[in-house]
Amino acid sequence: MERTLIIGLGRAGLGLHGAVLRRLRAVGRHPDLFDPAPVLTFDPLAPEAPARADDLRPVTSIAEARTLLDPERTVVHLCTPPVARLGLLRELAAAGFRRIIVEKPLAVERRDVHEIVALARAERLRLAIVAPWLASSLTARLDRLVVDGDLGELRSIDITQSKPRMSRTLADGGHPTAFDVEPPHSLGVCLRLAGDAVLTGAELADMRVGDTVVPGMGRAALVLRHREATSRIVSDLTAPVRERRIQLEFTDGRAVAHYPGAEDDHYAQLRFSRTGRPETWEVFPDDALSAYFVDTYRALRDGTALEPQLRLATRVVELLADAKEAARPPGTATAGHPVRRVSHAS
Repeated sequence: MERTLIIGLGRAGLGLHGAVLRRLRAVGRHPDLFDPAPVLTFDPLAPEAPARADDLRPVTSIAEARTLLDPERTVVHLCTPPVARLGLLRELAAAGFRRIIVEKPLAVERRDVHEIVALARAERLRLAIVAPWLASSLTARLDRLVVDGDLGELRSIDITQSKPRMSRTLADGGHPTAFDVEPPHSLGVCLRLAGDAVLTGAELADMRVGDTVVPGMGRAALVLRHREATSRIVSDLTAPVRERRIQLEFTDGRAVAHYPGAEDDHYAQLRFSRTGRPETWEVFPDDALSAYFVDTYRALRDGTALEPQLRLATRVVELLADAKEAARPPGTATAGHPVRRVSHAS
């Protein structure tokens, strides 16, 4: 059984990782993976904060966590914003923690991700990067459509990721651009279904809420060219509705699917058909994050190779870095992150 340490207690740390782990432990289907002992938590922004729940035990530092946990039997969930990862990974390595689940994206800049990869290899860290869409039942079914070839050869992928994210964006600046919020999920799927790619276009718009303007946190779009297909991803964080839609065009058919759109309803939908044939419509359970944690805890316990996952996550960061560069307005700085600005109506 594996103990758990969660670092970073924001939306990802407690709202997603903590909640899913609590549900998995309560169900009791994997007693060999999840130790029933309290989950240790460390918030670098508020290390003295009290426990958020009875099944959580806060610690004030990674060093204190080391006195309470055996690193060889512990999985660390690193859920801090992507701009604040490298230093914590160094500290974890120095304390002996080497089995680490890192919230997506692995980093937000090409240089940072290369430094993380170098650290992982030098310190023999076993890094797993959160990728629930890659563990999704829907993605597996789409992959089968591509591999089986019943609809012909894959020619294009079109993904829409829309959701209103105004409150969280205005409250914190943990994600520098809209490219860093939703596209890490979908870009990994595109690379899995169609292979490696190069960027051919990108756009980025600001978020505007009344008189407040948050640079680069509105709508993000990127276009990729794979060997035999093209991909287009559009993510709008100012949309009034939530949608996670993927459309695959084949030489002899089409597939249109929706990933689960809310945490309280883990069902995906898939419609596909050959040209001129009746459509097949499937609705099925797809609790991807739970499946990802079960698979990853088992892989970390059993010593399963994680290098392919690390390479894919690195490629995602590289392509997103290309998109940011391509979408940057002429004459702006080429390094650093956007800063918030507030304008006022005249």
